[in-house]
Amino acid sequence: MRITGIVRRQAAERRRDTLERLAAERDVWVSTAHPHHGPHQVPLWFLWDGRAVWVCTSATSATARNVREEPRVRLALPDTFDVVLVQGEAECFPDQEVPADAAEAFAAKFRWDPRAEEGSFVYVRVVPKSVRAWRGEPELRGRVVMRDGTWLE
Repeated sequence: MRITGIVRRQAAERRRDTLERLAAERDVWVSTAHPHHGPHQVPLWFLWDGRAVWVCTSATSATARNVREEPRVRLALPDTFDVVLVQGEAECFPDQEVPADAAEAFAAKFRWDPRAEEGSFVYVRVVPKSVRAWRGEPELRGRVVMRDGTWLE
């Protein structure tokens, strides 16, 4: 399928658009894998703090279990036309050990504070190593907007 009418964005514009979406959007698909149980994918709420993506999940979830075994993850914003894929390293923080600024920003964005819940939760911080962004076939070339943790110009 060829989509017409797409104006190819320059790298700086793709970077700006990607950062705006990371700051504004609510949901992200989180893909993890476990050496024995295989791949796992789940949609979660997320917070972008300007340097990393934060998600929160049950401490006993497959996502938390997988990240503890294999910290490499992939995140995808849920728009198949305006694609943003983030690959990075994840780290788990028990709900009582998460940095206060991250937990408070998460609670403010979603009006939900996992630290106040009865069950145990973990916050997962994903520091991007690479980011790809594209809108349709005309933008496939040049879709890498971050490489080795550095935003490209």
